[in-house]
Amino acid sequence: MQAIQLQAPGGPEVLQLVELPLPQPLAGEVRVRAMAIGAGGPDVLIRNGTYKWMPPMPAIPGNEMAGVVDAVGPGASALQVGQRVLVSARELKQRGGCYAQAICVPESAPFVLPDAIRFEDAVSLGNFQLALAMLASNGNLPAKSILVPGAAGGVATALVQVARDRGLHVIGTASTPEKRSFALANGAHEVIESDASGLTDKVMQLTGGRGVDLAFDHLGGELFMACLRALAPGGMLVSYNIVNGPPAGDVFEELRKLLGRSLAVRTFSIHAVDADAAQRRGLMESAIALMAEGRVRAPAVTAFALADARRVHELLDRGGTPGKIVLVP
Repeated sequence: MQAIQLQAPGGPEVLQLVELPLPQPLAGEVRVRAMAIGAGGPDVLIRNGTYKWMPPMPAIPGNEMAGVVDAVGPGASALQVGQRVLVSARELKQRGGCYAQAICVPESAPFVLPDAIRFEDAVSLGNFQLALAMLASNGNLPAKSILVPGAAGGVATALVQVARDRGLHVIGTASTPEKRSFALANGAHEVIESDASGLTDKVMQLTGGRGVDLAFDHLGGELFMACLRALAPGGMLVSYNIVNGPPAGDVFEELRKLLGRSLAVRTFSIHAVDADAAQRRGLMESAIALMAEGRVRAPAVTAFALADARRVHELLDRGGTPGKIVLVP
């Protein structure tokens, strides 16, 4: 079978198309033949060697695969040949492994896919799982409004849709007219410019001076502080990444300046539920149900052949590609 492999970390050039023996399922395993493979940020971290959950070298990147069970190992009975499934590396002993035409996994790992979900859409379900987990992290804070910086991004798009499905008023930010249109098409009620210097004032104008109840920031830097100032009394800012670096200022000092609002800040990582299989799988099952029912939808797909993995990673390194990039074996 064909797979994308790297012998050592580096740039896109380290990704090699290789021929490997077709894996055979062991006892209690099933083999999944890939129909669509998701490509995203964690794959880049595996490629450049900075992922905290690195697989051993030589490594096959890829954390999302949708396909069909085409072989069943001895004793495996949970799945049958021909079933449509999603493989998430969050359910495996190590991350990666999905940039391949087939993968063998424990029979308990895959998620059954309803016919209503296309393979190329299924590989976006991990972002909806993450969005559901983030919204659950607010400690049942009563919320009517949410701010989503970088609202055209993969996780942010999922967060926008899940929040809107729950009846929240969604304000997003975007850096270009194309991204603004994309975010609006995917459910944001308003999208403002992502300039940190004017963000707080614009959010206050849109909320009648109250601010938003929740803000989910993955950018950091100056924008983190602007989001903090845009919170309503009792509001919470959740930081789930710092693409532009740590907050540009003393967060605790800023919280003290805003003491009258009683604000909260927390960090979030999906790895917090790594050891809780019931919660982790329950979140994914909820995401699958939302998409199957049409309450959320996968973003537009840009498809590439598996052999074009280097080109895909060049695009991922540059950023700014709206929607989901999918490899087709």
